[in-house]
Amino acid sequence: MGVKAMLPSYELGFYALVVTCAVLYSGSGIFEASRDSMNRKAFRDGIKPGWHYFGRKMDVADFEWVMWFTSFRNIIIFALSGHVLFGKICSMTVPQHRAVMYMVYGLLAVLASMGLLYLMIILSHCLLLYSVALAKQKWLCYVAGLCCLASFKVEPFGSWQSGFVTGAFDLQDVLFYGGCTFTIMRCMSFALESSQKDEGIYSIFDLLKYNFYLPFFFFGPVMTFDQFHAQVSTRELRRKDDEMKSIRVNALLHVGAIVAVDIFFHFFYILTLPSDLKFVNRLSDWSLAGLAYSNLVYDWVKAAVMFGVINTIARLDHLDPPQPPKCITMLYIFAETHFDRGINDWLCKYVYDHIGENHDNILKELVASITTFAITTLWLGPCQVVYIWSLVNCFGLNFELWVQKFFQLGPFAKLEAKLSGAMSRRIRAAFGAVNFWAIVLYNILALNSLEFALLVTKRLLVTGFPESTLSIWFITYCGVQLIKERERILAIQEEEKGDKAKLE
Repeated sequence: MGVKAMLPSYELGFYALVVTCAVLYSGSGIFEASRDSMNRKAFRDGIKPGWHYFGRKMDVADFEWVMWFTSFRNIIIFALSGHVLFGKICSMTVPQHRAVMYMVYGLLAVLASMGLLYLMIILSHCLLLYSVALAKQKWLCYVAGLCCLASFKVEPFGSWQSGFVTGAFDLQDVLFYGGCTFTIMRCMSFALESSQKDEGIYSIFDLLKYNFYLPFFFFGPVMTFDQFHAQVSTRELRRKDDEMKSIRVNALLHVGAIVAVDIFFHFFYILTLPSDLKFVNRLSDWSLAGLAYSNLVYDWVKAAVMFGVINTIARLDHLDPPQPPKCITMLYIFAETHFDRGINDWLCKYVYDHIGENHDNILKELVASITTFAITTLWLGPCQVVYIWSLVNCFGLNFELWVQKFFQLGPFAKLEAKLSGAMSRRIRAAFGAVNFWAIVLYNILALNSLEFALLVTKRLLVTGFPESTLSIWFITYCGVQLIKERERILAIQEEEKGDKAKLE
């Protein structure tokens, strides 16, 4: 109830005004803190010389972002440009064999960048999981795949395998573990899809074509084998109407996002500030809340840029890859919270939806979510912060269902039925605002530190109560109402498209 309920335009305008003023006020506090802390000794490692003519230094605390646009920039441009040119030639000359050509290019690129021993390690895991797939037993595929994944994420097995790779350069560890762990996820998808095949099994070359598609190899996203195999096997390559225009627009948007982040890092030190808890503790509650929220938004932007660039390459190859993650600004439900939609799709298909089915049964949902987060913990690498992050997010996911089931009981259902659609929407938005901050607080654990997450929680819920707590809750409520309005418009548009399709 309340999904398509309208609110008065003046009410929505008031919500938009409140959110805009709050963001500007919080942003001004972060800007002042960044300006005042520019030359602090404690921030010397995280802030480096930047735009001298503006008198600004740059936040370089995120090693991934710095890596992409310094030491890894030329490699990315060279490798992906070569893939695009190579793929274009193949699609024009031998479209029926383009998957094989992509595999050859990917093998050569991996060999050139990481060496023969690394390639042998990858191939050995592929061969092992292919052999397991021959048995066509799902449980065996899961056991073997998770054991292979653990061999890279649990010590001393990870160091033992990485020790075979000779030589050393800045990106060796990143490329080693990225390529290996994504390979295991792809091999598991191949094995599980093969176990469901009615007759026979997919060939080892199908697995190699799937795994060594270069744009996905080192950093994902994970595209399930059934989707990749169906799309790459298509011989008639046709573009949809305005598809190339869409690809160009997306490419320009990604370039714009990169420039915007670079500008942002010269004026807002959102990544370095949380490293000094004494300094951060002097910030106002509003600035502290904005700092925590900004960290999640930035991590989404980083994921959107990385996967967006890769997806653009994949779309040029006539593939339909997993989409970038949904912006954290548009989220107030735990079930939609993910920063890697490829991994999320993989987990949902093979674990979460497989065990939880329709997600209405509380016990099945609990088992499904615990299993999903256990595998996610292994994927991220077991450690204290990951354990806590998995525990609280697993709780949040299940608590949503518990609350939903509770309010579906007879007395509450009858009470809501008596309310207007608009009032029902307002009540649900109030609960959504609480959920929104639960998502923020739970996820800054992994993005920053446990200490910073505890500091933000204490300031917003304990020392800031009731003024800061209630005011930030109200502002978040206004934001959730704007999100619900967008969802309402999209739902109406989808309904209109469905009605139009039926008429045609």
